[in-house]
Amino acid sequence: MNLDTNIEYTLKLLEEIINIPSPSGYCKNVMLHIENAAAEQGYKVSKNNKGNRIIEIEGEDCSRCIGIPVHVDTLGAMVRSVNTDGTIRITTIGGNMFSTLDGEYCKIHTRAGKIYTGTILSASPAAHVYPDAKERIRNEENMMVRLDEVVKNEDDVKKLKIGAGDFISVEPKFMITPSGFVKSRYLDNKAGTACALSVMEMFRRLGTKPKYTTKIIVSSYEEVGHGCSSIPEDISELVAIDMGCIGLDLSCSEQDVSICAKDSSGPYDYDITGRLIKLAEKNELNYAVDVYPMYSSDVSASLKGGNDISGGLIGPGVHASHGMERTHIKGIESTIKLMYAYLTE
Repeated sequence: MNLDTNIEYTLKLLEEIINIPSPSGYCKNVMLHIENAAAEQGYKVSKNNKGNRIIEIEGEDCSRCIGIPVHVDTLGAMVRSVNTDGTIRITTIGGNMFSTLDGEYCKIHTRAGKIYTGTILSASPAAHVYPDAKERIRNEENMMVRLDEVVKNEDDVKKLKIGAGDFISVEPKFMITPSGFVKSRYLDNKAGTACALSVMEMFRRLGTKPKYTTKIIVSSYEEVGHGCSSIPEDISELVAIDMGCIGLDLSCSEQDVSICAKDSSGPYDYDITGRLIKLAEKNELNYAVDVYPMYSSDVSASLKGGNDISGGLIGPGVHASHGMERTHIKGIESTIKLMYAYLTE
C-alpha cells in the first residue's frame, strides 16, 4: 500500500489554522480557511445549522458511509464584565489550565469588528506590590486581561466598544523545532484536523478512493461537549482524529499515533479498535493503545446525542494537553497513514 504522505502540506496547513483564532463558538474564519483548502483539492463542503463543515470524499462503494470527526474549536475565554480599573474579567471557554495562561498575550474580538490586544494576568500581577503575587491561585476568579489601551476605568473600556460576550483568543506560539517537535497551543485538535485534510489530499494526489463514502466532519463545539451531537444520518461508523494522551501509566509518546480503547465516556467499539491495531502493526507504524482517564471526544458526543453509530478514536500523541502542547512530526505522519489505511483496507 502506498502511504506516501505530503508532510510539507500538513505542516503548512497546521500552522495556518493554528494562527486563526477559533475559541468554541467563534470558528467562522477558520472554517472559511478549511473550505478554501478543501476547494483547492476539488472537494465540496456543506455545513449544518451549528456551523460544522462536512467534506465528502467519494468512495468505491456508496452502500456505507464512514465519518471522520475532527474539531477546530479551541479553548479560549470571553469578556464577562469590565472591572472598575479598566481591566477585564473573563469567563472560560473550555477546560483551561489557568496556571499556563498567566502572562500570555491575547486578543479581544469585539462585535463591532475591531480587535484589541492584551495580556492575561493574575489579579495580583506584581511581586513588588502584592504580598500574595506568587501564592495567589490562578483560576477564573483571580485572572484578568490587561488591555493594551490607555484605559483607567470602566467607561474608558466601554468607549472602545468592548463588552460582555466578546471573545478572547490566546496567542498560540506555533513552532517546529529542528528535531521535529511541533510546539503550540491548540494542537488539540488542529493537529488532528490537519491530519484529516492530509488524508483528503492523499486521495486526490494518489488518484485513489476510500472503500466507502467518507465524510470529514469539522466540528466547532467539541471543547464544550456537543460538537458532533448530531451528524449526517447516512453515517454508520465514526472514527475521530483527535489528540492522543501522554503521561502517568499511558504508553503513548509524541512520536506515536495513539489508539484509544476507552475514555471517560466508556469503551470504543471493540472491532474498530482491533482493526486499527492490526493496521498499525501491518504497516509498521509507531503506535500505542491507551485508556484516557479524563477525556471525551466528538464520538462520545455523537453517541450521547442518540446517533446509531459505532465509534473509534485515534490521534497523534500530544504532551501537556490544554496547556503549552507538543507533538512530533512522526506522530502526525503515523496518524495520517493509519487513517488512510483504515479507509482503504
